[in-house]
Parts: sequence; structure tokens; C-alpha cells
Amino acid sequence: MPRRLVKHLILKMQSQRHKWYLRMFGEHLTDPHLWSLNRRSITTAFGAGIAIAFIPLPVHTVLGALLAIWFGWNLPVILAAAYIVNPFTIVPIYLAAYRVGAWLLREPPRRFRFHMSWEWLEHGLGPSWKPFLFGLLVFAIVFGLLGRLVLEIAWRRVVMRKYHARRLARSNRLK
Repeated sequence: MPRRLVKHLILKMQSQRHKWYLRMFGEHLTDPHLWSLNRRSITTAFGAGIAIAFIPLPVHTVLGALLAIWFGWNLPVILAAAYIVNPFTIVPIYLAAYRVGAWLLREPPRRFRFHMSWEWLEHGLGPSWKPFLFGLLVFAIVFGLLGRLVLEIAWRRVVMRKYHARRLARSNRLK
């Protein structure tokens, strides 16, 4: 099933690669390594995608695609993982990142109210940017590595469980 799906996606990418928004990637999007289903490619792409998710700029898709092409990671996984931070999760994640950054920098967390004005950007957000960005950096490193490690362990456990089940079935057949 997954192999047929991957082949279908590659054919779809080959037919779509001449669109203006995919033209900058050229022939790279049809590279089979970007669509492979091996453990190293998927777990690394998952961890990198989570780390990319904590960048506070709207560059997740382009950066994820560039990293996947450059390093040969699984493209769909890195793009899907990069959207863990989305409009529904952005406020609690960014608030937690700010509080962790303030705690690590030993600054007292500030309370602020959002006002759509230039004055608020200068004076309301100004003192908070260092702990916020530092917290996002810490979150990106910790959760990126943790995500990769957890997926790696889960993948290995599933493979070992299937191996032992096959071995047990084979030994029962021989008896």
C-alpha cells in the first residue's frame, strides 16, 4: 500500500513540476529518496520538521522542502511535522516558549496585552523578544531531538515485535 501511494505521489509531482510554485525546485522533487519509506529518512525528517515548526516566520514549507532536498529526507513527513505549530496551537506554544525563555534567562515573565499599533510593537513586545526567541530555540532543539528519538524507538519496537512474531510463527510451523 505505501509503495503504491509513493509511486502515485511521484507521478503526480512529475506532472505538476512545471507549475510556477514548484519550478524553483526543478527535477529535485521527483527524486525517489525524498519519497522513500526508510527509518532514517522518516525519523530525521520528523525531528527536523518539528524543529522547523518553532521558527516564528512563515517559511516552514520552503525551508522544509529545501532541507529535504539538500539532505535527502522524506519530504511529506518534514512538511507535515512542520505544521505542528498551526493557528490552533500557536498561542499556547508561543506562550510556553516565552515563559521557558524568561525562566532560562532569569528574567521575570511580563504580562502584556496585545494592541494592534506601532507603539505596542515598540514598547509592549520590545522587552519580550529575547526570552521569546530563546524559548523557541530551546523548544526547537529539545522537541526536534525528542521527536526523532521517540519515533526511532517506536519504529524499532514495531520492527522487533514483527520480527519476533514471524520467528515464533516459523518455529510453531516447524513443530
